[in-house]
Amino acid sequence: MKDPKRGKMQNILAIGFDTRNIVCSAKRAGYTVCSIDAFCDLDLQECAYASSVLECRTSGELRQIDPNWIIAKMNDFGLEFDAIVPGSGMEMLDPYSFPCPVLASRPEAVQKASNKLQLAKRLEALGIPHPRSYSPDELDTIEYPVILKPATGGGGIFNRLAKNRQEMLAVLEELAKQGFTEKEIVVQQFLEGIPASVSLLSTKEESLAVAVNEQLIGIPWLSRLPFAYCGNITPFRTEYAEEMETLAEGLVLEMGLLGSSGVDYLVTENGPLVLEINPRFQGSLDTVEKAMGINLFEAHAGCFRGELPEKPEAKLFAARGVLYSDRELFIDRKLMEVILREKSADIPPHETIIEPDWPLTSLFSFASTRDEAIKSLEGGAERLKIFIKDRITDRVSDREM
Repeated sequence: MKDPKRGKMQNILAIGFDTRNIVCSAKRAGYTVCSIDAFCDLDLQECAYASSVLECRTSGELRQIDPNWIIAKMNDFGLEFDAIVPGSGMEMLDPYSFPCPVLASRPEAVQKASNKLQLAKRLEALGIPHPRSYSPDELDTIEYPVILKPATGGGGIFNRLAKNRQEMLAVLEELAKQGFTEKEIVVQQFLEGIPASVSLLSTKEESLAVAVNEQLIGIPWLSRLPFAYCGNITPFRTEYAEEMETLAEGLVLEMGLLGSSGVDYLVTENGPLVLEINPRFQGSLDTVEKAMGINLFEAHAGCFRGELPEKPEAKLFAARGVLYSDRELFIDRKLMEVILREKSADIPPHETIIEPDWPLTSLFSFASTRDEAIKSLEGGAERLKIFIKDRITDRVSDREM
């Protein structure tokens, strides 16, 4: 129930594919938080009052969750919740299905913003530079190379490059085996540039660009997947920063989004292109909070009271690197201890199994320059990979003796 001393909400449910950063931000802001997510990471459990596993692996499965199942879980936690905050994969949560407010944009606004093909058409109408996107009935007009990606969500894991029609048809077949129909895939012009994003807060009346972030996509020392989201660096110093912020502020208002959201860009030699909009908390939450000295959960909640904070200034460079496993891994005590020695988050629970090409953990670094931050991340990733490689080698040697 509401805390009369604080004059605001107290008990929060965070639900989504991965909610660790939301839960820990809310905890730091003084809220009592319960979580339902797919990972139940060790650090999430430390921040949460209670947590429950969401046994879903795809955005399609998440969308099919019965609200009554969520309500039953809420009852099991034994708290009277003041609000629900959706995370990744649960952006379309129906606010009318629950006994407390849902602090998120309206589902119709989320749908309009998050569907990459619909967004491309809207950007075209607004005259905003963006890569050309093709619908399934335009395949004969494609100019290669192109990138194929799920129309909603994905984290880059399912993104594939095609340099000709034969490769594109092979990718469509591969993605069909992953459960994607042609109508659920966007075919987009592939261009070179630096991936970036703008983190925003918005009320019904105004919006604020909080930070410009460099995105780490398909970084070889973090992942084997060429387009996987591998983290970010805040702030991103670019001559286009102000232009990107202004455009993003207008876009989220145009889309009718509320609270925390992000606009992804590709910064090319000819300027920034809008790639997509994320109408939810983003993976950059940790680095934005650290670099800009702001609590994004508290600011997100304030948006629903019509309040925006003052625009923050960057105090340092904060970097997050998402390290993916290149093999199946069993999380034993020794591996967990090595992870915990680093500046890490998203700590997998003891005795869980990490699948190949699945996120293992997040590493962090904070420094006065971008290069120092990156160097520190690389060092942490290398130490973990060497430990894992040595463990595998030792086990193979033991079996051969």
